[in-house]
Amino acid sequence: MKRKHPEAQSRRAFMQVAASTGLLATLPFGRRAFAQGEAPLLVNSIRSLSNPYHAAWNAGGEAFAKHAGLDYVTLVTEGDSEKGVADIRGILARTGGNAVVNVDPNDAADARPIVEACVAAGAHVMSQWNKPDDLHPWDVGPNYVAHMSFNGQQYGRTTAEIMFEAMGGSGGVLALGGILSNTVAIQRRAGLEAAVADAPGIELLDYQVGDWQSSKAYDIVNTWLARFAGQFSGIWCANDDMAIGALEALRVNGMSGQVAITGIDGVETAVQAVMDGEMAATVSWDPFWQGSVGLSIPLKARLGELDVTTLGKDKREFYAKGVVVTPENAEAFYEANYVTAPGLDLDDVWGRYAGPIEQS
Repeated sequence: MKRKHPEAQSRRAFMQVAASTGLLATLPFGRRAFAQGEAPLLVNSIRSLSNPYHAAWNAGGEAFAKHAGLDYVTLVTEGDSEKGVADIRGILARTGGNAVVNVDPNDAADARPIVEACVAAGAHVMSQWNKPDDLHPWDVGPNYVAHMSFNGQQYGRTTAEIMFEAMGGSGGVLALGGILSNTVAIQRRAGLEAAVADAPGIELLDYQVGDWQSSKAYDIVNTWLARFAGQFSGIWCANDDMAIGALEALRVNGMSGQVAITGIDGVETAVQAVMDGEMAATVSWDPFWQGSVGLSIPLKARLGELDVTTLGKDKREFYAKGVVVTPENAEAFYEANYVTAPGLDLDDVWGRYAGPIEQS
């Protein structure tokens, strides 16, 4: 398969340059005048900047804030729920609630205290991925603008089915999941298990929690290589960071390309691995876009450019579209997302809308 272009920049690096050279002219918010003390602080709260997915998310936030002419802060939880909640409360206290918050809560339960703190302080907040099933923006009020996610069960199943096909439709598989209490991890595991149930030639040998981390995935796979030697031909991973950890363990043991691996997130290293035949598939959410649109929507609400009260439930709790990346489209995807300038137009904040999140 084609190796990446030597002159290619990572998406994050490109967008940092683009932000400083005016290439983000498609973004909707130009610099505007605010009275002293009125300009809201833009805040992205994510897991870790060492994770390439969240690093791209942060790059999107930085680029959006620079174009909007607003100050920007990145908060990282490093997997610590208490820290995540406390850091946001600290920002709210510092700004007197004059903030726009885009948050990927560490755990589903974290969303409630974060949302309640933002609303009480008068900030506008949008959540992504994780929240309790009974927490809805329309029950809280207009300052909890929206919640966005992607259909974890659908894409968890899709990547599993691609892996089964790459295996020839039969054999043993192993699986690496995210944090047990994480909404997305639960959904993706459900998709995997549904796919296994419908594939009589496939046996799920083991499922281990890798906490979304490549280092934990690496250690788990090394243990599996001894425990299940010769018994498996596929490793399903709930995110790309774990998939890369699994791949590295295979590389060290001389097994690269011999086991079908799938991940989810569409980070650059995973797409490259698909191009090189070391992974069977990944799914891109476009974290750069998530870091941007997750600020754009609540900022529009704060500035009065979006009337939250007129939005139906379908636009306040919704799924966005992902892109499944396989060997058939990996090279074109890489060119469009990591080599050339990515197109981004947040004037159409619903351009990647995939439908409402079904209510239980």
